[in-house]
Amino acid sequence: MRWWSVANFVSNAGTWMQLTVQNLLVLQITGSAAATGLSMSVQAAPALLISMFGGAAVDRWPRKLTAAVSQALLGAVAFTTAVLVALDRLDMTSLMVLAAVTGVIATVDGPACSLLGNDLVPAEDVPSAIGVGALVHQAGRLTGAALAGVTVGFLGTAAAYAANGVSFLFVASVIPFLRPARGAVRAVGAGRGRRAKGGDMSVREGLAFFVSRPRLLALAGVTGISAVFGRNYQLTLAVLVTGPLAGGAGSFGTVSTVLAAGGIVGAVVGARLRRPSVRLVGSLAAAGALLQVVAGLSPSMAVLLLVVLPMAVVESVSDTAGTAVLQTDPPAHMRGRVLGVWGSIGTVWSLGGPPALGLLMELAGARGALVAGGLIIAAAIGSGHLVRERRTVAAVPVRSARGDVAEQAALSTAA
Repeated sequence: MRWWSVANFVSNAGTWMQLTVQNLLVLQITGSAAATGLSMSVQAAPALLISMFGGAAVDRWPRKLTAAVSQALLGAVAFTTAVLVALDRLDMTSLMVLAAVTGVIATVDGPACSLLGNDLVPAEDVPSAIGVGALVHQAGRLTGAALAGVTVGFLGTAAAYAANGVSFLFVASVIPFLRPARGAVRAVGAGRGRRAKGGDMSVREGLAFFVSRPRLLALAGVTGISAVFGRNYQLTLAVLVTGPLAGGAGSFGTVSTVLAAGGIVGAVVGARLRRPSVRLVGSLAAAGALLQVVAGLSPSMAVLLLVVLPMAVVESVSDTAGTAVLQTDPPAHMRGRVLGVWGSIGTVWSLGGPPALGLLMELAGARGALVAGGLIIAAAIGSGHLVRERRTVAAVPVRSARGDVAEQAALSTAA
């Protein structure tokens, strides 16, 4: 698990280095912010269309081999991009094609690497392993974004892509030496003996399982409404800081740093969870929504910074708990397909959330969007909790008087 964490830190740093450079590269080629957004959408689109097939592949194929091959393929794409940039042969068409290929590979690589990490610890330690993964992700994100500027400044744009390629090969070289832990819950044989005859049936089986699990549906609802009306703090807080609070780029940089620090603290706290639940995820999401309301009402930067830190901590713990539920609730042979379904759902949120939030800000302003969004999230989660409680009470069988008498007679006879 230590080796896997180191490998993931290197990979995350390389990925965020490339993402940072790629946005700048698209702006350099086209001079258009819209084209930058389009390149990100093209890379995310395959997850919307074929993520469930990628999850089915993870359930069918040996996990270590699947993860190693997908990492090697992602490295090949990064090296190809580096060569094209170095030769000044990269145009928007080739960049979009490479982004789409990356998105397709990621539909397999994401669930394969996530579940492989869970194989390295005993079943009871999986929530902690997911928390460690969240911590590694946050640390890699900060490191990659910082290294991007240094790398481009001294070595050029191509070097950032080459460095990301090396990071993928490093992960691929570590995977063969990983050994599952004793007591780990693994889908040995990738669901052998339970495979459907065709790939489509396997995908449908995963979708049917997801729909039949109230816990997963509730988790999807909580995460979805939080993603649409909250979470996009790089958008809402940027407008709040530079608008009503009259701050500049430096002030927003401070807010971003506090958000990142809160994410790291939350990942550490989340790593200590032993029994995460959907109720915990919902409670944390509602608390984060109320903090978002306070952030929207902040009269100054100082107050905003005081609110942003716990808001980021709560969000990070909620994300860690939700991921743990998602990866441990299904049986081992179904987890790849469940993650595939989740990938498709999550892509809908990531593509639809920012435009919806942008429209809300156009109508209500930055403060109004934060306040209204937080209230909507908290109200929706509270309503869902009340509905669940009523259904639970209604499901309790009511004994008739005759049944009570019969039970008492039976007890007397037994006595």
